[in-house]
Amino acid sequence: MRQTFGGPRRGRAVAASALGVLALWALSGCYVVQPKEQAVVTTFGAYSRTAQPGLRYHLPWPIEHAELVPVTSIQTLDIGGTVSQPLSDERLMLTGDENIVDLSFTVQWKVSDAAKYAFNVREPDTVIKDVAESAMREVIGRTALTPILTTGRGQVQDQTEVLMQRILDRYDIGVSIQSVNIQAATTPAPVLEAYRDVQRAAQNAESAANNARGEAAQIRQAALGYREQVVREAAGDADRFNQVYTQYKLAPAVTRERLYIETMQRVLERSNKVIIDSKGATAPVILPPDAFRPRTSAAASTAAAEGTVR
Repeated sequence: MRQTFGGPRRGRAVAASALGVLALWALSGCYVVQPKEQAVVTTFGAYSRTAQPGLRYHLPWPIEHAELVPVTSIQTLDIGGTVSQPLSDERLMLTGDENIVDLSFTVQWKVSDAAKYAFNVREPDTVIKDVAESAMREVIGRTALTPILTTGRGQVQDQTEVLMQRILDRYDIGVSIQSVNIQAATTPAPVLEAYRDVQRAAQNAESAANNARGEAAQIRQAALGYREQVVREAAGDADRFNQVYTQYKLAPAVTRERLYIETMQRVLERSNKVIIDSKGATAPVILPPDAFRPRTSAAASTAAAEGTVR
C-alpha cells in the first residue's frame, strides 16, 4: 500500500476520497416527487414499488431507478386534425346508413395508475390513440349521418368515451378517459353534392307522405261528416213519420187527403201542363201569355194554393 499510494498520508487521502465518492453515490438515491406525480421505482429494471409525493429515496443507480409519471394533469389527444387540413384516412368514417363523414375529435385523459401505465403496455400514448380511433369508428358505424351532423353528437361522444374506457380497462393500461369531444363533423367535399341530392329527395318524400296523410285525414273527416248527416236525416225522417202516423191515427181521412194534396203539389209544382175543364163552356177559352212559361217553385206553390193548377 505504501509503495502504491506513496505512504500513510497519501493512503488516507485516497481512502477519504473514496468514502466521499461512495457518500455521493449513496446520496444520489434521494429524489423529490411533486404533488402532481407518482414515482415508479424499479430494481435492476423490474418494477419494485410506487412512491407517492414527497422526499423519497431509492438505492443508487444501477441498483434502483425512479421514473416520475404525472398522474393529475389532463392529457389531450387530437385525432383528425382540423377541417381546413387535407383529408386523412383517420378523418373519414363510414356511418350506419352507409354514408361517409369527415370527423375530427379530441380525447382528454389522465394516468390513474403510474405503474400500469409505465409497464403494462408498450408505447401507451400510441395505444390510446389507436383505441380512440377504433372506438369512434365503431360508434359512427352504428349511427346514421344526420344525427352526427345535427343533434346526436352528444350521444356519439358519450358512447365513444364508455367504449374507450372499457377497452383500456381490458388492456389494464392504468388510464382514465375524462372526455371525448367532436370538433367537426361534415360531409366530405367530393360527395357533398350527392349528399344534398339525397337530402332533397328525402325531404320531398317526407313532404309527399305528409300531404298524403293530410288528404287521407280530410277524406276520413268527410266520410265521418257524411255518416253523421245521413244518420241525422234518417232520424229526422223517422221522427216526421211518427208524427204523421200519430195524426193519421187521430184522423185517417183528413191525413190521407192532406198527404195526397202535398204529394201532388210536389209532383206538379214544376209542370207546365194546363188542364181546362170545358164542361158547359160555350166560348173559346183564352189563356194568359205566361201560362206556358216555366214556373218556379214559389210561383207553383202559390198557384196551387190559389187553385189555378188543377
